[in-house]
Amino acid sequence: MFTKPYPANALGQDQLVWKILFDRQTALLHKRAAPAFYTGLTKLGLRREFIPDIPELSATVREQTGWQLAPVGRPFAPDAFFELLAERKFPVVTRIRPMRAFDFSPEPDLFHDLFGHVPMLLDEGLADFLHVLGQAYRAQPAGSPAREQLWALYFFTAEFGLVQHEGSPRLYGAGLLSSAGEIHHCINEHTPRLAFDLATVLRTPVTGARYQHQYFVLPAWEQLNECVAELAGMLATAW
Repeated sequence: MFTKPYPANALGQDQLVWKILFDRQTALLHKRAAPAFYTGLTKLGLRREFIPDIPELSATVREQTGWQLAPVGRPFAPDAFFELLAERKFPVVTRIRPMRAFDFSPEPDLFHDLFGHVPMLLDEGLADFLHVLGQAYRAQPAGSPAREQLWALYFFTAEFGLVQHEGSPRLYGAGLLSSAGEIHHCINEHTPRLAFDLATVLRTPVTGARYQHQYFVLPAWEQLNECVAELAGMLATAW
């Protein structure tokens, strides 16, 4: 499952892809990303000039949050993914997208994980939320509909979530933070951005290979904690 870490001094096309994506996303995200993203990006010291060394970055993340980064060769099934979350480990794909997939990568890649997910791990609320999701998923039997619902909840928060901040929706999901195409689709006036409702999110189909039909907006960042409490109640009574 695990591969050698990505070298910090990577050169050639991969380094160029990182630099171009970093520059373009930081420009697009100006006043569009949630404050937690900017805070995490600054604390980690991620830079356009080089691809971070995953073990070094993991040590920084662990020191600040207790989480670790787990290098993987490619994305894998939800069962293995949530198992890592339950252990406070976040998988990082070591391959970066080719230039032809700048605007939209149908699968997570190194840029999606390091630029989109890892800065958000430094927010205690989101990190705790992911840990609870991993534990809840682990507790459900294989093939349970509850596991599909938990995957949907992860998908429409950590991957494609938005949150209200100072009167406007801000991006915090990694699939948005790391994709120019997804950002443009999300902010289009014709794309539905619905108020976050846990019951609705849990029954919304996940569509990972194309832009989302709709997005869900948390009214406040603190609702993640409320969502965890509500989810725990549902697990105890309905599942």
